[in-house]
Amino acid sequence: MLEILIVGAVSSAIYAMLAVGFTLIFGVARILNLAHGTFYALGAYGAYFFTAHLKLPLLPAALLAVALVAAFGILVERVLIRPMRTSQLAVLMITLAVALVVEQALFLTFGSEYRNVPAFIDTKFTIGGVDVGGARLLALGVGVVLIGALWLFIQRTRLGSAILAISQDPQAAQYMGIPSDRIFSVVMGISAALAAAAGVLAGPFLTVQPTMWLLPIVKAFAIVVVGGLGSIPGSILAALMLGYAETFVGYMISTSWTEIVSVLATLLMLVFRPAGIFGRRAAF
Repeated sequence: MLEILIVGAVSSAIYAMLAVGFTLIFGVARILNLAHGTFYALGAYGAYFFTAHLKLPLLPAALLAVALVAAFGILVERVLIRPMRTSQLAVLMITLAVALVVEQALFLTFGSEYRNVPAFIDTKFTIGGVDVGGARLLALGVGVVLIGALWLFIQRTRLGSAILAISQDPQAAQYMGIPSDRIFSVVMGISAALAAAAGVLAGPFLTVQPTMWLLPIVKAFAIVVVGGLGSIPGSILAALMLGYAETFVGYMISTSWTEIVSVLATLLMLVFRPAGIFGRRAAF
């Protein structure tokens, strides 16, 4: 049982970093970004490339990977999403196209082989008789810190107040002089950075290959549907629920059944409570 608690907490932290960024951009810009999983993949591949090919130390490599992915997210928002933001279908299609293009670029650059992202901590720790990898514990700790820092940023800073204003009433915020386009870019950069950080942290103990973007976007979508589109507290709660549900199913039944959990959760929530646990108006 202790092992389920620990592994479930790690999975929940990774899922929360993915889902919070995904729901953040929806809560502010009202768009569903299907390229969000791509940021996760690029974070992992960035850490691999900078350490394996450029021989950078891991920490600078990880920070550089996250920064570059954040810049890429801002570029995608400004060049591709912003001109089409009034059409949800167009945004869905263009972000899906970005994801597929990046996947093919990773195939051509790195091949289809699995890549090993170095871990910050290689040692294992024993907690209550359970051996836990240091990389997993680090992912849990950093995930909690990043999400807590994001909440403080939104609640305690002027830029965070502007993000709140845009999320609650975009038109009124524009009348008050808040530059919505600039806020959208900032939020896209934060969203991409969170996903990239999740990729860097999960890379040492999860699969790193070009199609790795697909499963995270499915998980993130399931979480924000369950938690409520646009609700960060809902996304965190749903990430905990999904992380522990998958871990429990994996230990008690089979790991081959874990992927059904997210799909089933999404289906049941859409049928019985389409607005999710908190709903969109509970954003932040």
